[in-house]
Amino acid sequence: MMKCSNFIVILFLLVGLLMINCEKAENPLMSSDQDKTADNTNMTLMKGGFDQYGYNYNARLFNGLADGVDRKLDGTYWGNTTYANDHLNMKWSKAWDNARFHGVAWNPDAWTTNHWNGQCKNGSGEVWHYKIIWVGPELEESPYWRPGGYPIWGQFEVIMSHGTYMNQHFWDAHAKPLGF
Repeated sequence: MMKCSNFIVILFLLVGLLMINCEKAENPLMSSDQDKTADNTNMTLMKGGFDQYGYNYNARLFNGLADGVDRKLDGTYWGNTTYANDHLNMKWSKAWDNARFHGVAWNPDAWTTNHWNGQCKNGSGEVWHYKIIWVGPELEESPYWRPGGYPIWGQFEVIMSHGTYMNQHFWDAHAKPLGF
């Protein structure tokens, strides 16, 4: 069995070549209380690398502990310690990036994936994989809606959600078609 870090390294070798420009002014996740690290983060991003939290906006990836996803390294995942040590890998499309970070209108090319691995040291023990697409505010009435998914965040559909918890496998969503 591969360790979490080996799996992620292999995964990044396959997808890490997608690059876009990212400037500090276009990064809404950079808050004023993080100005001390903003210059270092911006330099890392300009070089195409990951910041201290796990984000690589140039490649549209996050790779790190869930603790860093909220851009605070405080031992919590959005204030909760349960999943803070889980390894999280997120990817998002250019359309998602443009809408979320650059003010472009959402469109059906917007998608994101989340791969959770809580089987790392001090992790939750859970493993989950999600695929989420934009469908618009009509949700189930949208022409982009796929049978088998479920709504989330008011304009999005989870088209795939499956994972393991307490040694049992669960499928919460399996839309058709399942691909992007």
